[in-house]
Amino acid sequence: MIMQTERLMIREYQQDDFASVHRYASNPSVTKYTLWGPNTPEETKEHIDSMLAMQQQEPRVGYEFAVTLKASGEMIGGVGLHVSGANGEIGYCFHPDYWGRGYAYESACAMLELGFGRLDLHRIYATCRPENTASERVMQKLGMQKEGHLREHLISNIGGFVDSYLYSILVQERGFMK
Repeated sequence: MIMQTERLMIREYQQDDFASVHRYASNPSVTKYTLWGPNTPEETKEHIDSMLAMQQQEPRVGYEFAVTLKASGEMIGGVGLHVSGANGEIGYCFHPDYWGRGYAYESACAMLELGFGRLDLHRIYATCRPENTASERVMQKLGMQKEGHLREHLISNIGGFVDSYLYSILVQERGFMK
């Protein structure tokens, strides 16, 4: 599956994406707000292997994609959509060299299109750590509404519990009608 936006090519992961993925997945500033990482080379290999296995699911409920620049083909990050019933959860992760340029928003829009337009979902949600104001701004720009503050609901990759903000958007709010 390949999706295109104005500036991006969003495609399935490939085995030879290791170096590009490890470049951002091993970066402590990228994983500051995640529940994983910074990745070792082995963890990045396991991640890519799991993305390749996900592509073979039947029925497929997980969609993780490499995000590349149309102009150069350079991989700059990843975006995903995970389906559970009529709901989907989106997420995105980019190398810091590409933060603040609208790529997370652009790729997340493609995930809303996939979820609402192709997979017939009713609701799509996303979470972020309260300190991750850039991710929260992406969700707001997508038209998502804040549903709440989940307190200490997940265990962090560095130990202890973390909070999350929960945002969602319904199909009719994005202009897709069932």
